[in-house]
Amino acid sequence: MPKVIDHDQRRRDIVDVTWRLIVKGGIEAATMREIAAEAGFANGALKHYFPGKDEIIQGAYERSLGLMGEHIEAEVADKRGVAALRAICWAAMPLDDERVTSGRVLLSFWERAVSNETLHEAYLAHLAVWRGALARYVAEGREDGDITTATPDEQLVDEIVLLNVGANIMSLISPESSTPALQEAHLRAFFERL
Repeated sequence: MPKVIDHDQRRRDIVDVTWRLIVKGGIEAATMREIAAEAGFANGALKHYFPGKDEIIQGAYERSLGLMGEHIEAEVADKRGVAALRAICWAAMPLDDERVTSGRVLLSFWERAVSNETLHEAYLAHLAVWRGALARYVAEGREDGDITTATPDEQLVDEIVLLNVGANIMSLISPESSTPALQEAHLRAFFERL
C-alpha cells in the first residue's frame, strides 16, 4: 500500500525549516538548496509544495504574523479604546525573545518585499488590516473621552505603526540602544500625550 503523504504538514515543515534558517543566518541562509537539505528533500522536491522561494518566504512571514497575531489577540481580548491600543502596542513590540525572533523574520520579508510585487502587496494587505484596527481603537478612545489630543487620528495611527516597526528593526540592528525598557518608555510617552 502506498504511503499517505500529508502535503499540508510537509508545507508547514518546509516553512518551519525556512523560519529557522532565516533566524540563524538571515534571508541569505534560506537558499532553496539549504531549505531542501534541512527539510530532508531532494533540491527539486520543494517545487511539489511551493512554486518558488518567494512563496516559501511568504509562508515564513505568515507564520511570523500568526505568532504575533496570537499574542496580540490574547492581550487585546475584549478591550476597547485606549486599553486595546495599549494592549496591541505592547504586544507588537519586540520585548521578549519570541517577538525579537518574529521581527527577524519580518525584517527578512521586508527586504524581499521591496523588490517583489506579490510580497509587497501581501505586506500592504496586512498593514491595512493593522491600521484599520488601530484606527478603530483610536476612534473608540475618543468616544470614551480617553483621547483628547488635537492630533488627528491618522497621525496617531502613523505614530503607532512607526514606533512598532522602528522598534522591531532597531531591536535587531542595535539592541543595546533599543532595549525593552526604552521601547516601553517611548510607548508610555506616546500614551501620556493622548
